[in-house]
Amino acid sequence: MSTPTEVAPPPVRKRSLYRGDPGMWSWVLHRITGVTIFFFLFVHVLDTAVIRIDPDKYTEIIETYKTPIIGLMEIGLVACVLYHGLNGLRVILVDFWAKGPKYQRQMLWVILALFVVLLGAATVRLLQILITHSF
Repeated sequence: MSTPTEVAPPPVRKRSLYRGDPGMWSWVLHRITGVTIFFFLFVHVLDTAVIRIDPDKYTEIIETYKTPIIGLMEIGLVACVLYHGLNGLRVILVDFWAKGPKYQRQMLWVILALFVVLLGAATVRLLQILITHSF
């Protein structure tokens, strides 16, 4: 006669795969900004290539870029490039500096502080240019 076997209870998962710590969000934001920069460069290459096909159409395209909405998008692009570059330097330090993994969280807060200061300065200047050219 066979004895009944116990079935193991399903494992209790206390946390999800993404724990929500700052390092994970830094990684996610690094990927998002990288994709955003890639698409900007793709569009930039396409609109620049139009000049060989039809110079008048190129001029028309460039005129559409002189709108306040595109000016605000430029601020977003600066934010993406700035964060991606600063975080890239942090990733390099984590990978190639012996004490990098130990100080990776502190470096994250430093690059975020630098990001806020530099983006603030860039935003002020870009808004000055946007207001000057819009009115």
